[in-house]
Amino acid sequence: QVQLVESGGGLVQAGGSLRLSCAASGRTFSAYPMGWFRQAPGKEREFVATINWSGGSTYYADSVKGRFTISRDNAKNTVYLQMNSLKPEDTAVYYCNGDLPTGTYWGQGTQVTVSS
Repeated sequence: QVQLVESGGGLVQAGGSLRLSCAASGRTFSAYPMGWFRQAPGKEREFVATINWSGGSTYYADSVKGRFTISRDNAKNTVYLQMNSLKPEDTAVYYCNGDLPTGTYWGQGTQVTVSS
């Protein structure tokens, strides 16, 4: 059974940092792109960042560019999202995403709350 499990969310003050992790199991994701999305209350889920299979190529939403960094450790089947200079508008549930030939997989999400 393919499973993505996010962790690392929490409550942080504006200007602070958090590091999210997404551990994959049941299938090796190391050959495929992975990404992070987020959904704020009352809003649609939006793209945050993506990384290719090797980690050599990344892409970010304009709203997080320069503040967030996506990375991966294929030996651990894990992808990370380092979030710095957090803003209250970054408050959302953050979801990990993996695109495999068998389909697109999502984690259950981890809550990030940034207080002003």
